[in-house]
Amino acid sequence: MFTGIITAVGRVAEVRALGASSAHGKQLVIETPPGYLDDVGLGDSIALNGACMTATAIDAQAGRFAIDISAESLARTAGLDRPGPVNLEKALRAHDRLGGHIVSGHVDGIGQVTQFAPVGESWALHILAPRELARYLAYKGSVTVNGVSLTVNQVDDQPGGCEIRINLIPHTVQNTALHTLTAGSTVNLEIDLIARYVERMLSSARPASARSY
Repeated sequence: MFTGIITAVGRVAEVRALGASSAHGKQLVIETPPGYLDDVGLGDSIALNGACMTATAIDAQAGRFAIDISAESLARTAGLDRPGPVNLEKALRAHDRLGGHIVSGHVDGIGQVTQFAPVGESWALHILAPRELARYLAYKGSVTVNGVSLTVNQVDDQPGGCEIRINLIPHTVQNTALHTLTAGSTVNLEIDLIARYVERMLSSARPASARSY
């Protein structure tokens, strides 16, 4: 489990093929800030842009670790198939503060940035989310964008999806990889875990003829 509070900005330094066909995944080598891996062991979970991954090799002295990502995970996430900056978060420990919200590290869908622009001292981030996620997105609710726990300020249901509008304070822009986004960028989205369970409970309570599955 995670909180959506980014603990470092790393960089995918290398992307290595694990096989010759599209059915094979990739091995990623990630560079981290000095000291970041001092308390990380083999098999530990680290979220990369909101996707929970397992550390399969660690070189703490060099500040590098590796993960293996399957073709299925690559197809369902954004920004993990090429070199570039990534948001990092180590798995939540039992005694840690829950500073953001409960995050599982499982990407629910890929959104597209429609606007990212300064507004006063802050930044306005607008994202078009897949239509199937619209029921889980609410005003003042939580959403995870590339691993960052954020608050939704506005929801606009559209024929092609659901546009959410978010305000980013300067600290968030400066201390995460969100500052690299531009209009057209794709991002990993995870809906609020509690909203998912509420939807399941409500759908189970409805008559079978009224359910969407």
